[in-house]
Amino acid sequence: MTPMPNRPPANIPPLNAAALLREYDLRPNKRLGQNFLQDSSALSKIVRIAEIKADDTVLEVGPGLGSLTRHLAAAARQVVAVELDRRLIPPLEASLAGYTNTLVVQGDMLKIAPADLIDAPGYLVVANIPYYITSALLRHLLESTPRPQRMVLTIQEEVADRICTRTGKMSLLALSVQVYGEPKIAAHIPAGAFYPPPKVDSAVVRIDLYPKPVVPSPLLDTFFRLAKAGFSQKRKTLRNALSAGLRLSTTQTEELLHAAEIDPRRRAETLNLEEWGRLSELLSAISAR
Repeated sequence: MTPMPNRPPANIPPLNAAALLREYDLRPNKRLGQNFLQDSSALSKIVRIAEIKADDTVLEVGPGLGSLTRHLAAAARQVVAVELDRRLIPPLEASLAGYTNTLVVQGDMLKIAPADLIDAPGYLVVANIPYYITSALLRHLLESTPRPQRMVLTIQEEVADRICTRTGKMSLLALSVQVYGEPKIAAHIPAGAFYPPPKVDSAVVRIDLYPKPVVPSPLLDTFFRLAKAGFSQKRKTLRNALSAGLRLSTTQTEELLHAAEIDPRRRAETLNLEEWGRLSELLSAISAR
């Protein structure tokens, strides 16, 4: 796909989400978590955080009415915007009239391989995504080939904190992200920046992906199997949680944990990425016997 170079000027007028929805006789779909970010300063901040270069290709998931899409199009070579709600396609395309370097795709990004949309290596993902698909979308994009170079996501503040936690209170979501890249909270966005305002504030998380996952690719399946088992009963000790999740005896689980120099009485949330990696390597070696 060949993008067009012509773009409107970067001084982009604000989009009135409420008025645009009324014009098309539409209402925000709560089930789809539709809260449209329309604050110009927040939109500009997201683009700065993403560090978009003029030759970059950007994948946007859930463009909604196109507020962020227009800012991305003013900075990037091409923007591919994937919108699930087909009702929003007419107002979205109207908002993007004149932005000839944008491509609107109606569909479910969780069922689309990025490679089917983008042929540029090192693409960026920049999006405002609802809470209910955060975990699934991250896994889908991070496990895709090729992976993006960078992801900048506006998500619920509490979820952003979980993703970026490093010690003591790890989660399966944090592990799923941190095995592929380094996340950090780059900005906070108040609920009032959206229409309609959500009940909680949001945060912008920037994830810079590593050239290779921290855990070697052949061990990733084992890594995720272990982590899912550990966090499936996170209030239990690792000895009990892993025994149940992996269908091992407590004796086998204790031997595995001792070999990895991990106290069997610890809980999943206390392990760091390196410790999960050691466990993955040991379990993989045992399974190969």
